[in-house]
Amino acid sequence: MLNAGPGDWFDKRICAAPDFSVTLDPLLGKVTMSSQTDIHTLMTELGRKARAAAHVLALVPGPAKDAALRAAAAAIRAHAGAIRDANAKDMAAGEAKGLTKALLDRLMLNDARIESMAAGLEVIAELPDPVGRVLAEWDRPNGLKIQRVAVPLGVIGIIYESRPNVTADAAGLCLKSGNAAILRGGSESFHSSQAIMAALLQGIRTAGLPEDAVQMIPVTDRAAVGEMLTMTEYIDVIVPRGGKSLVARVNAESRIPLFQHLEGICHTYVDGAADPAMARKLVLNAKMRRIGVCGATETLLVDRKAEAQLPLLVRDLLDAGCEVRGDDAAQAVDGRVVPATDEDWRTEYLDAIISVKLVDGVQAAIDHINAHGSHHTEAIVTEDAAAAETFLNGCDSAIVCWNASTQFADGGEFGMGAEIGISTGRMHARGPVGVEQLCTFKYKVLGSGQTRPG
Repeated sequence: MLNAGPGDWFDKRICAAPDFSVTLDPLLGKVTMSSQTDIHTLMTELGRKARAAAHVLALVPGPAKDAALRAAAAAIRAHAGAIRDANAKDMAAGEAKGLTKALLDRLMLNDARIESMAAGLEVIAELPDPVGRVLAEWDRPNGLKIQRVAVPLGVIGIIYESRPNVTADAAGLCLKSGNAAILRGGSESFHSSQAIMAALLQGIRTAGLPEDAVQMIPVTDRAAVGEMLTMTEYIDVIVPRGGKSLVARVNAESRIPLFQHLEGICHTYVDGAADPAMARKLVLNAKMRRIGVCGATETLLVDRKAEAQLPLLVRDLLDAGCEVRGDDAAQAVDGRVVPATDEDWRTEYLDAIISVKLVDGVQAAIDHINAHGSHHTEAIVTEDAAAAETFLNGCDSAIVCWNASTQFADGGEFGMGAEIGISTGRMHARGPVGVEQLCTFKYKVLGSGQTRPG
């Protein structure tokens, strides 16, 4: 093992060579070398440690978990400069690689975003402990008392791409819910995630929790992901957060249950009874506030009865620097609108691009969304309560909004602290996956000597 002094760990933490990756644990001063031909051994060791930590963490009382989260938040603030430096390396590499503006925005960490990570951990610490909640209880005629009680899932594997803040969010949520975590960040955010991870480990150790409660895969070799997806002995659920190709691969290869997070093909529908000023404000925010988030609106649907609003809606977007791809009605509004293709209606742009279509009423909007969307987040703008109710009930999506921006599709905005992702599946959890969704349950049967008659 090699050692490094306390002042130079952020600079020396990560090195690379063609045949192996080198990771320096900044707080222990250890270097771990992993041969690419020995990924199985590396991943098995991570899994073994995570499983052992999960058994301990499941019994840790709430105040100890909260202390770890607050200590981690303090460490992130203390090392904000080092985290920025690490992020600068990732940003420079991303620019050289030709990442899109949207992906670079996802990757970038400034002071505000670093503070948001720290504050997010503190918000999670303030949440009620989800473990041990009695979800339901009842008495049987024979005197047995039955309780359904929340317990941790166990070990959660999180695979994510360019957003380094997921490192803090995922670790914080797993700790709060009593789960051990194995994190696999994207190669684009490797330096940033490692720097954040170092602060998290400092918080965990400060609070006396098992340091293996949160581990990060120390290599960028994609073979590690393949190995991770087969670790049924050690990992209880996989959470993929990333683009279409990542999710497709995880779906195809995983032997472990998944929290599905598919594309965010989100829609905003402007109804015939929409307030024009509100519609303009909401549409512009839903698309352009942050174009690279999964809750960004990708398709704007406008009721034919609101066609008079279409010119201003389209021009607002164009003037904000958004490319508009539209049907015949949208093209007639402004010469800058380009024709939409069939593919546009099922595309998550994650960029300053939007598709626009005129539809014949709320049911036509619902039909379009259910046919072309990804069951993520949809919004209706209307003053007609009946139309809103029809839309909210009819859209087969995890999140539906009335007179609110689709960009509120976020666990923090829901008051859940942070989220580990937006689940677009139907099993166990749907929508923002927070601390409660990271629990399962067991039944406690309390008796007084009852035996079951033959």
